Amino acid sequence: MVLFLVKRGDENQFLYETNVENSVDDVVRDIASIFNGRLKITRICYELEELWKHGTFLPTEMQGLTEEQILELKLEDPWAKRCAPQGYVVAKDEMGRRCGLAPPPNLQEVLKKAAEFAKETISKKHVDLRKCMTQKDVARALEELLGATKIVFPAGLPPHDPVRMELDNVEDLTGTQAANEVIDPTRACLWACGKKFINGNKLSDHLGKNDKTKVTVKLCSASEAAPGREPILTEDERKQLMLQAYRKQEEWKKLEQDDDDNYLNSKWSDGQNLKRQFHGLNNISWRPGGK
Repeated sequence: MVLFLVKRGDENQFLYETNVENSVDDVVRDIASIFNGRLKITRICYELEELWKHGTFLPTEMQGLTEEQILELKLEDPWAKRCAPQGYVVAKDEMGRRCGLAPPPNLQEVLKKAAEFAKETISKKHVDLRKCMTQKDVARALEELLGATKIVFPAGLPPHDPVRMELDNVEDLTGTQAANEVIDPTRACLWACGKKFINGNKLSDHLGKNDKTKVTVKLCSASEAAPGREPILTEDERKQLMLQAYRKQEEWKKLEQDDDDNYLNSKWSDGQNLKRQFHGLNNISWRPGGK
């Protein structure tokens, strides 16, 4: 199996294992889906933290308003009490985005553990651990998050809550930074060694028949320019090379400072050294009381 180190820009994302006989289209689509799935999980975990702190999302017309403004406009959140978990605690959201009816501490732990599991499942640390990622890993993380929200909010989340919208795949990212991060699988492409993988080809058309190799590929959108080539040396190799050059430079400085005749003080340059060894005259001190 060929191993891909998938990058977005210069940042490692995950390892992906495939076969050189697979088509470029299938592999690109699969990698893009995993990449977008990881982004979705990251967004859910961010909103999940706000969910366990301050409860469900307010309706759009109530967000950002003060309590006085809400009373004056006679606005009411019909979902707050209906969706609030049993034994909820009041925790006002200073940002004015959520209703302030948060889960009790024991149920907060359920959401926290689910978020930690999901983050660990899609962590970039798996690259260093040489663990490949698949769509099953993404699905397992999403299932964990969905199960936790059902436990904590048995009545369900409001249809406008970001966590529910993400889990139902109806999120609207228009006008957000997240929209720029997501890659359309139909417009995704892979680059390796400065060359683009051509749709309709097999991976073997670009990588050869060798199925036991590791390739660094960069995931891009078709509308983006070609990504930069990978550096010849890794960061660690570059640091080691600089360290060796520095040590060699210091050695040359010491040699230049030494006198040309300094070697005459060495034992190997003493012509009488061998004779003294035969006569047992080495290490003799002529001082009184010397050994």
